[in-house]
Amino acid sequence: MSPLEIGYASITGLIVLIYLGMPIGVAMLGVSFFGVSMIRNDAVAMNMLGAVGNDSLREYLFAVVPLFVLMGLLVTVSNVGKDTFDVFERLMRRVTAGLGIATVFANAVFASITGISIASATVFSRVAVPEMTRHGYTKRFATGVVAGSSVLGMLIPPSLLMIVYAVLAEQSVGRMFLAGIGPGLLLSVVFAATILLLARRSERFVFDTREDTAAYDDLSLGGFLKKSVPILSLMILVLGGLYGGFLNPTEAGAAGAAGALVIALLRRSLPKRTLWNLMVETGQITVSVLFLILAATFFSRMLALSGVPRELADLFLETAIGPYGFLIVYLLLIVVLGCLIDSISIMLIVLPIALPVAQAAGFDLIWFGVLTVVAVELGLLTPPFGLSVYTIKSAIEDPDLSVGDIFRGALPFVAAMVVSLAILILFPSISTWLARL
Repeated sequence: MSPLEIGYASITGLIVLIYLGMPIGVAMLGVSFFGVSMIRNDAVAMNMLGAVGNDSLREYLFAVVPLFVLMGLLVTVSNVGKDTFDVFERLMRRVTAGLGIATVFANAVFASITGISIASATVFSRVAVPEMTRHGYTKRFATGVVAGSSVLGMLIPPSLLMIVYAVLAEQSVGRMFLAGIGPGLLLSVVFAATILLLARRSERFVFDTREDTAAYDDLSLGGFLKKSVPILSLMILVLGGLYGGFLNPTEAGAAGAAGALVIALLRRSLPKRTLWNLMVETGQITVSVLFLILAATFFSRMLALSGVPRELADLFLETAIGPYGFLIVYLLLIVVLGCLIDSISIMLIVLPIALPVAQAAGFDLIWFGVLTVVAVELGLLTPPFGLSVYTIKSAIEDPDLSVGDIFRGALPFVAAMVVSLAILILFPSISTWLARL
C-alpha cells in the first residue's frame, strides 16, 4: 500500500472503531501507531509516539485547562448563575418575553466566567426554567431558550473549545479568546431577536397564558448590587486582566480560579467534601482533554506523513469546488458529526485533516476557528446526540417534559445559529478585528 492509501485506510479505521464504541482517544492512538508503522516501521512509530507525548503536553500553556475548568466548577456551586439570572430578570421584566431574553444575556455573562456549555445548561435549567414556567411560558420554550443560549459557554471567552482549537491550529489562545467576543455578542443579539419574533408571531409556542399574574421577587438596589458585584468583579479580573495585557491566558485562569474560590468561600458554599469533589472532577476533565490532544497530535503527524492533507488540498482547491466549497462541505460535516459525538472529539477528528487545507486555501485560521466552534456547538442542540438537551432533561427530571419537547423548543435557536454562521462567513471581520488589534 502507498502512504496515501494507508492514510485513507487509517481514517476509515478510526470511523469504524468509534462506531463500534471504542474511546476516541484510544482509537486515534491505535490507528495513528498502525499508520506510521505501515508507512515507516515500528521503531519510528514508537519514537514518534514518545515525541508527541513530550511535545504536545509540556507547554506552560496547558496549565490553562485545569484552571479555567476549576473556575467554572467553583462559580457553578456558588450560585453565581442564579444571581446573574436574577439581575437580568430585574432588568428585563417589562420587555416582551423578557425572561427569555434575560436567560440569553445571563447565559452570555455566565459564559464569560465558565467556558463550559454543559455547566450553563445545568445551572439555568434549574434556575431559569422554573421561573419562566411560573410566569406563564411554555416548558418547551423555556427549555429551548436554555438549550440554545447554553452554547454561548463555548464561544464567549474563556472557552475550552477555543483553547483546544488554538493548540491544534498553533494559534494564540489570547487571540482566539478575543475573536470569540464579537461572534458571542452577535449570537446573543440574534437569539434575543428570535425570542421577540416568536413572542409576536407564535404566541402559543412561547406562552401558556398571555397574562402574567405571578409576582416577581422584589430586588432592592442593595440586593441588586450584592448580586452584581461578584459577577462583575470576576469578569473584570479575568477578562480585564487578559485583554488589558496584564495577564497571559494561564495567569488569567489562575486569577479567575482564585477569585471564584474567594466568592465560594465567602458564600460558604464549599464544605470540605465539595471542594475535594471539585478538585477530582477538575483532574478528570483535564486528563481526558489532554489525552485527547495528545492522540490528535499523533493522528495529525501520521496524516502529514501519509500525504492525505496535501491530496485533499489539491482536490478542493484545484477543482471547481474551490475554497468556499470546501468550507461549506467542512461545516456541514461538523454539523452532521455533532448529531453523533461530542464537541471536543469532533474537533480532534476533523481538524488534523481540515487545517492544512484551510491554510492552503489562504483562510485566516482565527476566523476558521470561530466558524468551527459555532458549527460544533450546533451539535449540542441537534438530535440524536444533543448533549445540552439531555443535560437539561436530566437536570429538570420532569416526567411530563419529553426530550422531543426540548428539541422542538431548541429548533428556532438552531435556525438562529445557522443565520449567525452565515453572517460570520460573509463578514469575517466580526471575528478578527479584535484579535488583530
